[in-house]
Amino acid sequence: MLQRSSLTALWPLQAGFAERTARTRPQQAYLALGLIAGLVLILCLYLQQASQVNSTHYDIVEVQRKQARLQRLNSIHLANYAYEHSIVKMNERAQAAGYRPTLGGLRYALLPDIGPGAQTLAAAGAPAPSLATEWEELDGGLSYRFTLRPDVNFHDGTEFNAAAVCRNFERWYSFTPAMRGDGSSTMFKQVFRAFKDDAKNSNYDGCTADGPLEVTIGLKMRLTGFLQALTLPAFAISSPAALKAGTADVLDQTFSANKVSKYGLHPVGTGPFTFTEAAPGGVTMTANPDYWGEKGTITTLKFRTFEQPETRFAALEDGTLDGFDPVTPGNYDLLIKNGKQVLQRDPFSVMYLGINQAIPVLQDLKVRQAIASAVDKATLAGNYFIAGTAPTGQFIPPKLSGFNNAVAGIPYDKAKAKSLLDASSYAGEELKFYYPTNAARTYLPQPEKVYAQIAKELTSIGFNIKPVPIPWSDGYVTAVTGEGDHALSLMGWNGSYADPDNFVGPLFGSPNAELGMDDPQLVSKITRARSMPNGPDRDAAYDSINKQLAETVPAVPIAFPISALALSDRVLSYPLSPVLNEVFNQVKLAPEPAG
Repeated sequence: MLQRSSLTALWPLQAGFAERTARTRPQQAYLALGLIAGLVLILCLYLQQASQVNSTHYDIVEVQRKQARLQRLNSIHLANYAYEHSIVKMNERAQAAGYRPTLGGLRYALLPDIGPGAQTLAAAGAPAPSLATEWEELDGGLSYRFTLRPDVNFHDGTEFNAAAVCRNFERWYSFTPAMRGDGSSTMFKQVFRAFKDDAKNSNYDGCTADGPLEVTIGLKMRLTGFLQALTLPAFAISSPAALKAGTADVLDQTFSANKVSKYGLHPVGTGPFTFTEAAPGGVTMTANPDYWGEKGTITTLKFRTFEQPETRFAALEDGTLDGFDPVTPGNYDLLIKNGKQVLQRDPFSVMYLGINQAIPVLQDLKVRQAIASAVDKATLAGNYFIAGTAPTGQFIPPKLSGFNNAVAGIPYDKAKAKSLLDASSYAGEELKFYYPTNAARTYLPQPEKVYAQIAKELTSIGFNIKPVPIPWSDGYVTAVTGEGDHALSLMGWNGSYADPDNFVGPLFGSPNAELGMDDPQLVSKITRARSMPNGPDRDAAYDSINKQLAETVPAVPIAFPISALALSDRVLSYPLSPVLNEVFNQVKLAPEPAG
């Protein structure tokens, strides 16, 4: 038996925050964060570094299981992202046009608040109030003024105000290389392009507190998707007092083999859940009794990590979990046959094969074209992703205006691939093919199988492929996004907000070590397009970008994966988000049985 006001979920992506819950009895929720789950976001919270905890919770004795059931009467077992965003928060329908996940109770965003964001997107896609109640665009889009919600406190009791917002923005802008890695995975760089030590190339032009609850953020160049970008968990507002007390910019702690700060082990925001504890294998959050918004019915959230899909399924089956995310093709049918709820999100991510042009032979266009021609995308999408996943020749999803039906990409043609390779400069050089293990991402649920299929296809036309498997939690992302000898790599991108720049900008908008490319013309096109007003001219600009990407093959887009999560029958309502921004104060649980 499980407690009504607890919720348990398994979460493998970068997740957000959960929601709050009711009062009466001690209640717990066990959230099983799948493989790379919510720990990544929680611990990377404001440090923007990827970390993951691997743990197999399924190996517990039956006595422990019975005790857990008694402690969690009518609890929910879920597997999702739960972090919420910042000042700007996307709602479900608006996100259907774009996204990415969070852990569910701390909530980040423009004004990340381990609670709601400063702003939300209404059903039609327009911003709706959250931590920011009003806003206006000034100077032709070169600045935005926000009116902040009054009477909001951080979890530590300190006041949420304009000064706190500016303290956070200035901190992100001033991140040192140690705090941001190479910057390629830091959302601040993806939105503002550069940090303080490269100010001339940064689009950030300062944050000004115009009053206790009035703040203005300046830009050097118009950014059409700026308000949408502020919904990102990376822009959630932390308590300045907690940042100082936790020496947030000093990475002197270790968690799951990653260097973090004291603050990173205990973040403080404004959301419906407060951070309770982070330990290897799990994270616990508790409902915030002083939360200003809807509190929901969950009092305690417990996220746990599982290494294998089989253990996640077993834990859901025996009542240890209320849900897990993501569902893999291997357990999809099993879940349905066993009467479990399986909810599918609209596709808003892209899985791709990275090609590193820092490897000399991969600078040859014919070699890259041969790679693209050798990959049977339809077979990959049909065999290793959830049914309905569509193969693709471009990086911008169909739901966004930048999608171009005319761009089919390079079709699968084994004979042509071999002909291209024979006509190229390739002379049998060994190509190291990096791929992750012990991971199930929403955009890559079965990486080992996808690698095996692609490697087989490339080898069959004459490539000399050397496999380089790296456990996701042992630094896979760092290995393939930093300078190194990776020739090929499996990666993906989860959309974070509904703007085409969120897809092509992070991947191709500036030189990066993942792809080793330096294409000033492409960078210039992307920079121009992101600042253009929405309309036909902007659509045409992204059409041109799509065509150039298809012609130059800096990477091979494989599919727009459909992701899904599994829920127990205790979960009556679970609002889905294509961008994985699903918050637990909106989850509805079955009523507690009488007696």
